[in-house]
Amino acid sequence: MPFTGPVVVQEVDRGDGSRWRLVEPLTYQGRDEPFVVPAGFETDFASVPRAFTWLIPRYGRYTKAAILHDFLSQQAAAGKFAWVDADGIFRRTMRELGVPILRRWLMWAAVRLRSIVEFAPSSLWKQGAGPFIALVVITVLGMAFLAVPAVVVTAWMLVFALLEALAYLPARLVRRSAQVNPPRPMLPR
Repeated sequence: MPFTGPVVVQEVDRGDGSRWRLVEPLTYQGRDEPFVVPAGFETDFASVPRAFTWLIPRYGRYTKAAILHDFLSQQAAAGKFAWVDADGIFRRTMRELGVPILRRWLMWAAVRLRSIVEFAPSSLWKQGAGPFIALVVITVLGMAFLAVPAVVVTAWMLVFALLEALAYLPARLVRRSAQVNPPRPMLPR
């Protein structure tokens, strides 16, 4: 495989477990050049919206590809790398890591659309006709497939958040009253 070594990370203390820092560099041998994600680089693994983590968890077989893509995206944002190439390498590395074809193309379409919409609209025309058609087809089919589950998952997440808040309030009130009126020690007579 073109990746060498394991992913060694430590959690960045933010309280939500969403950010990780590489302890050791992650190296990928590309077709023409090596890419080294340095130790100390921070990542969130795969940037998957919560409503879709039931289908694509934040980490999995594609974790190394996601870390490399985060690094290349940072380079692209700084003008040192092309967005279209960062996204293409993401798809290729997922294939090399054995990510199943539908998941791989769905993940590629998501990052490609984000790159086009948020960072580099002109990169849409630089990717060629084949990837453009693939992007349109995958986006339309992916939206049709994911729309209903995303609405259901989001609705249930809101219900769960409401239930958590309702359960938290009585516990908070009990804890607060316990702090205001602590039990008094019994004095000997």
